[in-house]
Amino acid sequence: MRHRLAIITGLLALPGAALAHHPMDGEVPSTLWHGLASGLAHPVIGPDHLAFLLAIGLVAGLAGWGLARPMLFVLASLAGVAAAWLGLMLPAVEWVVAATVLAAGAVLLSGRAMPVAGWMALLLVAGIAHGQAYAAELLGAEATPILGYLAGLALVQGALVALVAWLARQVPGLAEGPVPRLLGAAVLAVGAVALV
Repeated sequence: MRHRLAIITGLLALPGAALAHHPMDGEVPSTLWHGLASGLAHPVIGPDHLAFLLAIGLVAGLAGWGLARPMLFVLASLAGVAAAWLGLMLPAVEWVVAATVLAAGAVLLSGRAMPVAGWMALLLVAGIAHGQAYAAELLGAEATPILGYLAGLALVQGALVALVAWLARQVPGLAEGPVPRLLGAAVLAVGAVALV
């Protein structure tokens, strides 16, 4: 049990140099491979994105959601990327991203159950906003690297949420213990830093 908790904690503590950057050192991806690598890395090098994914994975595991509901976030994030690439940018995206991270952290920290409809609305809004933030540095890329980016993004987000959900289901009594609230506090802190 301790090693599983250590994995979850370690994932949350992964350092990120920036809140929304891809691994190409600021260059717009120019090949399918660059797009794929950027899509695979972006959610885990951005602490706000990573914190949200960990929170959603934990909630999915504790609530026994399966993967259909968390995949709403993944699909919405892909739609957000595509919309941004097509020139449809929402205003104040980074603020919305921070607000969604704060909301997920606050719910976990409170220890209270949020209705499924509330989670679905949060996942939809968060997905679009996170996707828009992911895409900010991809503007001007050709279609091929964007397709690679979308594939990498879907793969890493889906795998991370599924892994955390699976780990959460493996720990008996996790929902009643302090871990969800501790993770909620950490996610809340990341959201507060992103907001500032």
